[in-house]
Amino acid sequence: MLKTDTRKTDQLLEDIADYVLDKEITSEEALTTAAHVLIDTLGCGVLALRYPECVKMLGPVVPGTTVPNGVKVPGTSHVLDPIRGAFNIGTMIRWLDYNDTWLAAEWGHPSDNLGGILATADYISRTNIAEGKEPLTVRDVLVAMVKAHEIQGVLALDNSFNRVGLDHVLLVKVASTAVVAGMLGGTREEIINAVSHAWIDNAALRTYRHAPNTGSRKSWAAGDATSRGVFLAMTALKGEMGYKTALTAPGWGFQDVLFNKQELTLARDLDAYVMENILFKVSYPAEFHAQTAAECAVTLHESIKDRLDDIDRIEVSTHESAIRIIDKKGPLYNPADRDHCLQYIIAIGLLKGDIVADDYEEDMANDPRVDGLRDLMVVSENKQYSKDYLDPNKRSIANAIQIFFKDGSSTDQIAVEYPLGHRFRREEAVPAIQQKFTDNLATHYASKQHQAILDMTSDYKELEKVTVPAFTDLFAQE
Repeated sequence: MLKTDTRKTDQLLEDIADYVLDKEITSEEALTTAAHVLIDTLGCGVLALRYPECVKMLGPVVPGTTVPNGVKVPGTSHVLDPIRGAFNIGTMIRWLDYNDTWLAAEWGHPSDNLGGILATADYISRTNIAEGKEPLTVRDVLVAMVKAHEIQGVLALDNSFNRVGLDHVLLVKVASTAVVAGMLGGTREEIINAVSHAWIDNAALRTYRHAPNTGSRKSWAAGDATSRGVFLAMTALKGEMGYKTALTAPGWGFQDVLFNKQELTLARDLDAYVMENILFKVSYPAEFHAQTAAECAVTLHESIKDRLDDIDRIEVSTHESAIRIIDKKGPLYNPADRDHCLQYIIAIGLLKGDIVADDYEEDMANDPRVDGLRDLMVVSENKQYSKDYLDPNKRSIANAIQIFFKDGSSTDQIAVEYPLGHRFRREEAVPAIQQKFTDNLATHYASKQHQAILDMTSDYKELEKVTVPAFTDLFAQE
């Protein structure tokens, strides 16, 4: 006679599964914002195809592999299985550190989950068509995006994985696993099982984001995480068992082994809060804690561009999180190192009055004026900035810069509290998001395909009706 399993499942696993299965997304603000996130994120991926180091990571594991009902990778001719497709899409969209951001006790980029979501939606849709069923629509993708953003972002509110040395892509894996399991038709038990595996899977170390090991893995780590989520979801739906106390098991659960015996918590009920408050990287491809510093530097460019040799010091006031992760002195060894350096980003803004992805490559990095300006910077914490960063009613990401000259004169202090991509500046940002998408597409597509994509994506209400295969076909290249 079989024994009944009476062990209580970890509440967090149940809460995530119930949200995925039962929550109806009714926030029009969230769905409209998700549409902006969708085009912005894919635009970032298309722009990344200009960089050979990104392109070399793409394609099938084994060249020549063919896949029935395969996933089309935007901007390429690749047709892949959903797991490898998720890796490709996730890697493209994160490569340049230009997609959306969420900042709290933990940081991260919830649109990284689009790798798993879009790949799975394309695979499900093409399989459905082959079986005479209806494909998914872009609205289904948008709803999945809202839910993945919410799971990742709410977990990040109070739980700081970076403080125990773990990378935030763990939350991409958890969110992708949960949402993809739901998209595939998983039951409550199957979703719980899948998510338990995501936590058991362990987590990447953050060492590839910090000196002395900063490197390009940070650009494909999210692709790895979202593709792993697809694998775990598909495995659970085959009937693989889960682990009820993956988080709380004494001595052996995630909390005791990897989280310093702290309890994982959800700071608020899961709904659509994160998507409504997501931060867009509108102006500059740079780590988000430096976005307002970049705005300050670009503002100061005109007043100091002819006085570089007269500068005595550059005072930078910032928040604690920026100091902890992007305050860097000394050599910077690669683009991944440079786009996560507060001083480097400021130096480029001061020198050029703009910041673009190419500025992290060797040609610009070898300009001696860059390190010359970095050496003049004094970075300090503004306690109010740190407080406002964590205030749920503000969530500011403030920076201020003032430049002092050898003759005793100085510029005004330029302070920016909220970056252009903040919810408080959303109306101002939307036209810039659309222009960014247009410009990114123009780096890769011929004018006819470029215009066709713009026509399809220009109206949110029409876009959500488009089938997923029609959407991904338009972005693909033969």
